[in-house]
Amino acid sequence: MKIGILGAGPGGYVAALKAAQLGAEVVVIEDTEVGGTCLNRGCIPTKTMLASSELYEKLKKAEEFGIQIEGTISANLEKVVARKQKVIDIQVKGIKGLFKSWGVELKKGRGRLISERQIKIEGPETDETIEVDKIIIATGSRPAEIPVFPFDGKRIISSTEALELTTIPKSILIIGAGVIGCEFASIYRAFGSEVTIVELLPRAVSTEDEEISKTLEKELKKKKIKLYTEVKADSVEVKDDGVHTKLSNGKEIVSDIVLVSIGRALNSDGIGLEEVGVEKGQRGEIKVNERMQTNVDGIYAIGDVTGGILLAHVASKEGIVAAINATGGSATIDYSVVPAAIFTHPEIGSVGLREHQAREKGIDYITGHFQFRALGKAHAMGEISGLIKILADKKTDKVLGAHIIGPHASDLIHEAAVAIKNGLTIKDLADTIHAHPTLAEGIMEAAEDAHGEAIHVPKK
Repeated sequence: MKIGILGAGPGGYVAALKAAQLGAEVVVIEDTEVGGTCLNRGCIPTKTMLASSELYEKLKKAEEFGIQIEGTISANLEKVVARKQKVIDIQVKGIKGLFKSWGVELKKGRGRLISERQIKIEGPETDETIEVDKIIIATGSRPAEIPVFPFDGKRIISSTEALELTTIPKSILIIGAGVIGCEFASIYRAFGSEVTIVELLPRAVSTEDEEISKTLEKELKKKKIKLYTEVKADSVEVKDDGVHTKLSNGKEIVSDIVLVSIGRALNSDGIGLEEVGVEKGQRGEIKVNERMQTNVDGIYAIGDVTGGILLAHVASKEGIVAAINATGGSATIDYSVVPAAIFTHPEIGSVGLREHQAREKGIDYITGHFQFRALGKAHAMGEISGLIKILADKKTDKVLGAHIIGPHASDLIHEAAVAIKNGLTIKDLADTIHAHPTLAEGIMEAAEDAHGEAIHVPKK
């Protein structure tokens, strides 16, 4: 059994390793670098830069922690970017090492399907056609571009270029208050840039629970990040004194840089889908079933290019499912419990139903809340902003969703994910002893609050 995989991102490389573990001969075709967008231009580099920006902010508050620092503290973005690249290089080397240990062959170039069992590989060092038994498409996505804001890579940029800046811009306008926009807002504001965000929708991070969005907006305001919601960026013009952007509310904003972060475009063009008859949707997404199969026998698709949940960990799970099925096994994917994290400051973690979704479904539900400022550990850390919110079915008491904004939210959310996945109740969470002093105590208290039993919540 020989499997060809187009793309070595978090979906493709995981699928390759799983297929190899299952005994298949695996060839991976990648035209840039293993790890895909997530490792090279997304998840890992942004989190690395975020770590630098958070440390910089903490150092400026060192005296509050009793630490005396002599001299001035400054951020050197060139060195921040160099550290980011070092982290990426280590991870890339790790993936290539795994490929070698499992016998996965990596071919540099761009893959294109020329038949249901043939892939043509074109690149600077190769021009060949390989025969395979099964194909897994994992070509991912790229920053979406709109005609009114054409990327020039210098003044009007995407998230890719935002990771390569070596000088801190005095001002930056971010189009889009989604995950990417808000993360970069946190990074560059911490480094000292004047940041303005423009969002067409009524609230920031609109995919999140309304209370979480509202809390984040308050935190952005505290950091003096300007946010305009329900406003459209109408036009842009690059001039000598900066980039002039006209908004639908009549304002004109002049900034050193405009970062366009309006979502992702799917990489489904130019890879031979039409030639072999693979069906696509209106957005160019490759249509698949719960086994990650396309309409063409023996061809699977995973990750962003399928247009589903555009998260690296979802792509990885889909890759495992596709690899199992491609090697003769039987696996399906369950999207009912998918935790997500947004690495703003403070962080956001979410899983399961948002409150507005529960209302729309007509579910009779209860909620429990707990503020981080009521936790001793949060005070010890000097990070008291944010809250923990849990939703449960009023009849069954089963946990339906959890939403956290605050320190280490991206880590804390997984307790709730396990609870939802296993049908646990609010009482199960509340009755579980949590270590003290920890941030996780807040989950226990939020669960207790759902039934009005939280110890550290004032009487209502």
